[in-house]
Amino acid sequence: MQTIVKTLALVGAGTVLTTSAFAQSAKTIRGASPYVAIKNEPAPKLIVDPPLAEGLAHGLFWAQYRVENVHITPVFGTGALQVSPRVGHLHVGVDDLPWVWVEASENNTVDIGGLPPGQHKVRIDLVDATHKVFPGQTVTLAFTVPESAGKAMHENSTGRRGSPRR
Repeated sequence: MQTIVKTLALVGAGTVLTTSAFAQSAKTIRGASPYVAIKNEPAPKLIVDPPLAEGLAHGLFWAQYRVENVHITPVFGTGALQVSPRVGHLHVGVDDLPWVWVEASENNTVDIGGLPPGQHKVRIDLVDATHKVFPGQTVTLAFTVPESAGKAMHENSTGRRGSPRR
């Protein structure tokens, strides 16, 4: 009986050691603790995937994004520039229009609806709490909404092909 207990104890200890050797730390996955200021923070980085074809087929722009070395959050103003870890948000613009909107949630997907068929581009800037673009952190995606998306949008808005809903 004592041999079985010792064997089980060794197997259990080996499992814990093996699991620990392959597990990544919380800091590695989640980033630094918000309780300790980070000295010499690495530069922020914006990564944006191409738009999803499933959305474009319906006149929708869906592009997933992620950031590194900055937390996306709705905190604004010069006082927020002193926060560590660093905070920021996104500015999103469509087709060179003179306005943008702020994306300050960690939704992880930029979502734009109602795009007509044809060529479009979306510009996404990673900005600080005072709306200044972090150097080099702009991604512009050019894409085409297919003609079939216009037909699908028309059918969905009228309920029938070609005739308005009453």
